[in-house]
Amino acid sequence: MAEGMTREKDNRRDKGAAAEQAACDYLVGQGYAIKDRNWRCRGGELDIVAELGRLLVIVEVRSRSGSRYGTAAESVDYRKIRRVRGIASTYLHYKQLEERELRFDVIAIELDAAWNAVSLQHIEGAF
Repeated sequence: MAEGMTREKDNRRDKGAAAEQAACDYLVGQGYAIKDRNWRCRGGELDIVAELGRLLVIVEVRSRSGSRYGTAAESVDYRKIRRVRGIASTYLHYKQLEERELRFDVIAIELDAAWNAVSLQHIEGAF
């Protein structure tokens, strides 16, 4: 892979990690307990799995550093929703949590050039 492409991929990963950390910090401040981060299976990855009391919350974190391609929240399309739901089903089975009440949230974060969160929107029950 070309050096520029590798740097771009690393840049995207680091930016995503900064957004996920900001989301975790926000959730903990709101009383959530973080159970898992970046949980992977063959179907993909769950960004954050959190608990609020007995409620299990699957959180999809989306970030943008500008609005040229739409907002972070707008980037969650039908394909992404279907994929996250499928991965969540695998997670629940694997962790033996099928009986838990479940909610899917989106946290949309706008980042500045230094990857600091300048705005955060928490959409509860997004899908």
